[in-house]
Amino acid sequence: MAKRIACVVEGHGDIEAVPIVVERIANRAMPDLVLQITTPLRTPKSRLVKPGELERAVEFAARRVSRVGGVLVVIDSDDDCPAEVGPELLARASIALPALPVAVVLAKREMECWFIAAAESLASRIGLPSDLQAPPNPESIRGAKEWLTSKMEGSRSYSPTLDQPVLARYFDLDRALQAESFAKLHRDVQRLLEQAPDAW
Repeated sequence: MAKRIACVVEGHGDIEAVPIVVERIANRAMPDLVLQITTPLRTPKSRLVKPGELERAVEFAARRVSRVGGVLVVIDSDDDCPAEVGPELLARASIALPALPVAVVLAKREMECWFIAAAESLASRIGLPSDLQAPPNPESIRGAKEWLTSKMEGSRSYSPTLDQPVLARYFDLDRALQAESFAKLHRDVQRLLEQAPDAW
């Protein structure tokens, strides 16, 4: 069985990190699946929320999988409430792509909050200390990138482009499930894989 997933993301680090996370979830859910994830389309959230822009982005992403697959949108919620903004964006994306499964996931605050939720599994990586501990309610942190920088040893600072793909590869998925928005991503990726037509 083979599936194709196209992604829409907003940050430079997301271009590499989001496919890594999607593939890891897919490997757990469907170990025998052959998965093709196209190079994500990067579009700033400030543009995606404007009328017509999300629709344009998911249409373009769908063409990257030859309209045989699913489309996943992953952006940060920042100060917005995912439970309020997410359904509205999903409705718009679904109208734009009525024939394909589509999912919209807003990382509560920032995607880095998912890594912080699984902080123990990232100890001793990218300059983080060996005794790194996850704080209570990691999705409440405003400034997750700054939190990671504050924990790094020496003069090291967190770089989304360099560090996000590394953390995406090694963070513990089960620990991260305590972050509600990551749990939603986990569910949505599995749903896309189940609903997407076979690619070839």
